Amino acid sequence: MHGVSDSSRDTVEGAGWNAAERGEYRRLLPGRVEKLSWLNPRTLWAARNGVVASWFGDPTGRTRERWVAQRAAAGAPADKVVRRAEGDRFSFMVLGDTGEGDESQYAVVPGFLKVSRDTSFAVIASDVIYPVGRTDDYGTKFFRPYQDYPAPVYAVPGNHDWYEDLGGFMRVFCDDAPPLEPEPAPRALSGAWWRTLLWHRPRPADEAALTEARKLRSAPGQQAVQPGPYWAIDAGPVRIVGIDTGLLGTLDAEQGAWLREVSRGPRPKILITGSPLYVDGEHHPCAIEGGGTVDDVVRDPAHRYVAAIGGDIHNYQRYPVDVDGRVVQYVVSGGGGAFMHATHTIPRVSVANVTERDFRCYPLRGDSLAFYGRLYGRRLRLPRFFALTEAEAMAVVAERLGVPPVRHPAGPVRVTRRMRLVASLLGAGRRPER
Repeated sequence: MHGVSDSSRDTVEGAGWNAAERGEYRRLLPGRVEKLSWLNPRTLWAARNGVVASWFGDPTGRTRERWVAQRAAAGAPADKVVRRAEGDRFSFMVLGDTGEGDESQYAVVPGFLKVSRDTSFAVIASDVIYPVGRTDDYGTKFFRPYQDYPAPVYAVPGNHDWYEDLGGFMRVFCDDAPPLEPEPAPRALSGAWWRTLLWHRPRPADEAALTEARKLRSAPGQQAVQPGPYWAIDAGPVRIVGIDTGLLGTLDAEQGAWLREVSRGPRPKILITGSPLYVDGEHHPCAIEGGGTVDDVVRDPAHRYVAAIGGDIHNYQRYPVDVDGRVVQYVVSGGGGAFMHATHTIPRVSVANVTERDFRCYPLRGDSLAFYGRLYGRRLRLPRFFALTEAEAMAVVAERLGVPPVRHPAGPVRVTRRMRLVASLLGAGRRPER
């Protein structure tokens, strides 16, 4: 007798429905868990730097150059390549957008530890720490949840890690890098002056707490030092290239020149980025200051990229794109611990010759719609109106997209006007022509 499939494409159990009890992750939680809410004005105000940068100019490129120069002066390799002694066959983990520090993060830790057995290292792709990358948050949002992962963890920062000028990230991942020296005050009433006036600045770190937190991942096999916020890792036959897309999802000219240089050569490559290049059915090639895009580098056949994996969006998506006869896997890997972004809002996929037949996402759109229907039903106190079973949600999504259901229900499902209205109110995707 065959066991029940653990794939959400096959069974409701594989999608996580009908679970009788919560997972074992609860024993991993700290004694006091601060629930992160993006509806809290204090959280939004602390995370304001992205908006300020879009209004008055983005200082990320200049700050990044200063961090890189500091690390170079401290002895980091000029090519920013970490060379690991791996064999021809090895595996590593990628998880993105991890650091909320509440149940949404800890719930995926047991699964991560199970799947990651015998992996050589892990890479966090974007947003290691929410909401603003504070040094003091690394204890409960990085060291504690991953204390039982026996191998090193590398990372590329996301926009939230930049909300305190990357100070916490550089201390934890880049050899305890000291703070940057203050820059001269800008000219009064200039854009930079207004930006400085409104900028969220880091608080002093609790050094004793950070020292204690580091003890949770103090085993020799867990240690790693990366040369800066962007880097490459040579491991076995592959080169893994990690880039830092800063606050607004772009690369400065210096990093762009490094990316082009480190991408040369016959070794197959995997890109890790804080901003995915294909997401929600759209192409976001990621501009490089001075001209060109990150995707130009990935698509160049001489560079031999086989995949480009990005965080930032909190779910899983995969687009196998044919690039002049070779397939590059463009992946969104942002379901590593933050709240799950909806997938039911993704329209029918038709981008770069990738169609619904090739596209994959998790959660499935129908499961996403059913979950958000229950969520908004509770919040608006209209549970009977918004509630959709997973089979109903799967059916109405299939109707709106004009495709067969991904997971077939046990019996027939009639799509009603209420179901269509709920799907519309919750922003379910449609065919492009509708």
